[in-house]
Amino acid sequence: MNLKPETLEKIDGVITHYPVKRSAALPLLHLVQEDQGFIAPEAIEWIAEKLELQPVNVYELVTFYPMFRQQPIGRRHIKVCRTLSCALVGGFQVCEEMRKQFDCALGATSADGEVTIEFVECLASCGTGPVVMIDDELHEKVHVARARELAAQIRAVAAAEGRA
Repeated sequence: MNLKPETLEKIDGVITHYPVKRSAALPLLHLVQEDQGFIAPEAIEWIAEKLELQPVNVYELVTFYPMFRQQPIGRRHIKVCRTLSCALVGGFQVCEEMRKQFDCALGATSADGEVTIEFVECLASCGTGPVVMIDDELHEKVHVARARELAAQIRAVAAAEGRA
């Protein structure tokens, strides 16, 4: 596994904060995913070895917690809130529009590798739904027309960068 030097330094520092090494498993998974974009099988084995665990102990965490990805995602990560408050004001329609705009199944990456679209639980902005998070940027009160605009912006940036 090829982690950045600063990630390796953070990992070594994190482990020292726990009296029992196995307790550092979740923080290490977050650091590896931040560095690599997802948790590959070799990362599971590497973390297990680093923490003196069996790989299955790390694999259990990766498969239990939904924030860990086992596959790479697109260059842009679109998350549409599906919690009741967003659903009541059009979250399902917004998600469907995003899916149509990029011809992409939920939980999958578009054929061009540009976006991954997920329908997620609560993005913690219940009073301003429907809510969409694109990478780390929160978009509030996103209705179908605004979803089309956001999709067009993503495509425009990809075209300007020579990916479309």
